[in-house]
This record gives sequence, structure tokens and C-alpha cells, in this order.
Amino acid sequence: MNSSHPLLARKTFAALLAPLAAALLATGCASNHFVTPQPAAATHLPDAQADMHVAESALEAGDTPLAMSLFEKVLKTDPQSKAAQLGLGDAMYQSGDLARAGVLYGQVAAVAPDDARAVLGLARVALRQRRLDEAEKRYRELTAAHPDQAVAAEGLGATLDLEGKHAQAQAVYRAALQRHPEVAGLKADLGLSLILAGDVRAGANVLLDIAGLPDAPPQARENLALAYGMLGNSEAARRILVTDMPAESADDNLRFYRQLRERLGTARRDAGDAGVAGVEETRPVSAASAAARGVLQ
Repeated sequence: MNSSHPLLARKTFAALLAPLAAALLATGCASNHFVTPQPAAATHLPDAQADMHVAESALEAGDTPLAMSLFEKVLKTDPQSKAAQLGLGDAMYQSGDLARAGVLYGQVAAVAPDDARAVLGLARVALRQRRLDEAEKRYRELTAAHPDQAVAAEGLGATLDLEGKHAQAQAVYRAALQRHPEVAGLKADLGLSLILAGDVRAGANVLLDIAGLPDAPPQARENLALAYGMLGNSEAARRILVTDMPAESADDNLRFYRQLRERLGTARRDAGDAGVAGVEETRPVSAASAAARGVLQ
């Protein structure tokens, strides 16, 4: 057998999953940001502080319109407030206005180039806009300057995964998990990275550790459902999916997983390859394996 076939199959597998990976990785990084409170302007100090507090709380709660209105109100009083610019940038990013978010982050970075929240914002915008070289550069700067910040590691890992550098991404996730074993998002990203690299069964095992936890991020369950779908267990995948979405949407996902398996099987037969690690056999995992914790054999 040609020794290049396994590599070809892995590349084919990664290419098939690339659009889904982009969506899942973007979701995983969407709401993370440094919160670095800064003093409000001396003028109207009590009102500005109150507005900033409520705005940050609204941003964390996902009430983007309220957060925007309050950050803009603060900026009318103090146009140079970095905290308000960064908050409004985060709100714009959360709303999908990446261009304006980038401008706001850039304004802060221009006067405070070491501001972690501004650099993170620019990195996230670059990642969402698929300017991956820039995103990697900025995330590497962040992880070097703030090695204890899990959010920087998550962003760097996601960028590396989208660049196809899965082994590097997994090294980033594992190193961050050594510092922050409690951060479920890192495990969710590690599991997805293993899936993207073709090691679906290993990815599922990582995700099984967290998918059933009360505070597990939704993407952990989505990634686990993807793994089950790629392993041929549609029943287990559907049971996971319907906890977060309507049954019709779950069925759409299952059809997509089935198409991926069929396309991968065709590519594998064309290459004359035995398969990709974790996807080499069509035997489904047990439906009982969809429990909160466990290991797939």
C-alpha cells in the first residue's frame, strides 16, 4: 500500500470538515474577553461608573443592545475612555459588526499597545475574518505576555486548527489545561481538534469527560454529537443534539454527518486507504456511550 495514503485520507477528512470547523471554532471563541476595569473620567464619575458597571453586566448576559447604548452614553461624556471603547468593541463584535469592533480595538491599541483586551479584540476580529496569519501572531503575543489566560490559549488553538496545524493546536490546549483543568472550553476545543485531525474516537473520549457536566459549553455537546455521527451512531448523536436545538435542526445535522461519512468513505476507497484513525471502521459506538462520562473502546 502506498505510504502516502493515510496522509491523503487525513487531508481529505480535514477538508471535508473545514466549513463545520470554522463555525464551531468561531462559536467557541465568540464570547471570551479580558475584563480590565479602568477608572472613569472624573467628570460625572458616579454616573459613568454606574453606566459602565451595568453595561459590562449586560454584555456578559448577552444583552448587546443595552450594552451598546450604555457604552455609547459613556463615550459621549468621555470620548477617550478606553474602558468604554473596549466595551463597545466587545458589544459590536458580539453583534457581528466586526469592522466597527476592529476600529474600536485599534483605537485603544494605538494609545495602549500592551492593552490585553484590545489585542485580544483585534485577534478575535482577525480570526473571524479569516486573516489567520494576523490572528496567530496576535494570539501568540497574548499567550507569551499572559500565559495564565485560558482565553488566549483557546484563541491560539482555534487559529492553529483553522490553519490545519492540529498537532500544534493540541499542544496549546494541553499546556493550557495543565494550568486550567477547570476550563471546559479548552477540553471542548481539544476534542474538536482531535476530530479534525481524524482521530475521532480520541476526540469523543475527551468530550465525554465534559459534555454531561452542568456548566459544559454547548459546543462540547455539539462536538461530541459530531464525533458520534462520524462514528456511525446517529441515535447517540441525535439524543445529544436535541438537548440544544429543535428536532428538525438535529435531523439536518445528522444528514450532514451521514454525508460526511459517505464522502470520506468514497475518498478513502479512491485512495485505497484503510482509513483515518478513529473512523476506519463503520461499526457504531454503543448508544449507551452517550452517557455524561466514559471512554470509547
